[in-house]
Amino acid sequence: MLRNSIPEALRVALKQQDKRCISTVRLIMAALKDRDIAARGKGDTEGISDDEILQMLQTMVKQRRESIQMYEDGGRKELAEQEAKEITIIERFLPQQLDEEQINLIVEKTINEIGADSLKDMGHIMSELRNNYAGQMDFSKASGLVKQKLSNS
Repeated sequence: MLRNSIPEALRVALKQQDKRCISTVRLIMAALKDRDIAARGKGDTEGISDDEILQMLQTMVKQRRESIQMYEDGGRKELAEQEAKEITIIERFLPQQLDEEQINLIVEKTINEIGADSLKDMGHIMSELRNNYAGQMDFSKASGLVKQKLSNS
């Protein structure tokens, strides 16, 4: 279970005295705790699911990629490098990411399975992709591909 691997990663980082890893894993744990508290407020006593944890981690990676871009634009290479290291640490908890070619094939297959023929079907396709490939796919890329393929049909 993903939830159990995060504290274990913190224990390992503490033993190795890896300060960057310690601080990054603590950030993950804090974000997870915040989301668990919000889920409990909605009546979910178990906290968030593994799929929601994966989405949280993907959001954290996306935020850091945006920060890297801003830091590089601002000439702050050292801060961009710190963010890149954090991405590497966060990605340890994510399943292997699909490359663009694989995403393209999966999008085509999903469009064909659903029988989608217009942009009105985009929500259904994206929902199906999220259900089947949570944590493995960059959904912003997938969304662009879906839109492109449905626009051309």
